[in-house]
Amino acid sequence: MVKYYSKDSGKLKVLEAPEHACWVNISPPFTPEELEEVAQQFDIPFDFLTDPLDIDERPRYEKDEDKRLIILSSPILNPFEEDIDAIFITVPLGIIMTPDHVITITSQENPVLNSFLDNKVKNFDPDNDQMFVLQILEQTVYRFLNCLKQLNQKRNLIEKELYHSSRNQDLKNLLSIEKSLVYFVSSLSDNELLKMKMKRTDFLGVGKDEEKLEIFEDVIIDNNQAQQMANMYTNILNGTMDAYGSIISNNLNLTIKRLTTITIILMVPTLVASFMGMNVVLPFAEHSNYSFFFILVLSLAFSLILSWYFQRKNLF
Repeated sequence: MVKYYSKDSGKLKVLEAPEHACWVNISPPFTPEELEEVAQQFDIPFDFLTDPLDIDERPRYEKDEDKRLIILSSPILNPFEEDIDAIFITVPLGIIMTPDHVITITSQENPVLNSFLDNKVKNFDPDNDQMFVLQILEQTVYRFLNCLKQLNQKRNLIEKELYHSSRNQDLKNLLSIEKSLVYFVSSLSDNELLKMKMKRTDFLGVGKDEEKLEIFEDVIIDNNQAQQMANMYTNILNGTMDAYGSIISNNLNLTIKRLTTITIILMVPTLVASFMGMNVVLPFAEHSNYSFFFILVLSLAFSLILSWYFQRKNLF
């Protein structure tokens, strides 16, 4: 689906056909024929449109005459999430800059672009292509930071549950968070390298504009902060998983110790009953009719003494 947008009196307007300095947004569903038509219409290489659709494409930039392509990683909710799949994944977001237009393309619905479509980004204007691209980079970093906060909150809630339960579902949820953080750490690192190269080569042409250059530097700093947060949360989660594994192992040892102690205590009356169950005369049977109860009380006494001993040795 190809749509054209422009800003009119501070409001985003949908156009019927592309105009000068408009924003061209390509979002699913679309067909290869539509992409070929867009490539011919705006005179851009066809692979500029197909490369960002590859989910394994790494962040990079490319230039073809006066057409420039930027591919960066952006976080989205995993549309194919199962029990142990990552909660968030990262997908490529393609930005194509032509002399007259800015074209964006993604293979999945992207919250970063939706924030522009919903007029949530201040001072957004497709006519200022350099600032528009910087704002996309900025909103991508903000999206990473927001997702990291959500993952951390979810991890804290699961940790509280782990102290009182040993459900497999809690471990699966932690594993999903860990996979999401792995995606984030890798993507943020690649995005940072991309932005540093873009700044060094002045790919956006903002080297002489102090305001835009300052915004670009802030984006790089925020990206580095997000990367550090992702690494920190990953280390905390790894420590949590290791600690929880040790807690489970310790609880299992305590359970086995208690069961072993109970087995030994119950073995005493069983042993007495086994001896007295042989064809032997019960003690005091000739003088009293309560010899059976005497043996029962004696077995119980031995069990109580053994229980007291185990309790004193902290084995029960």
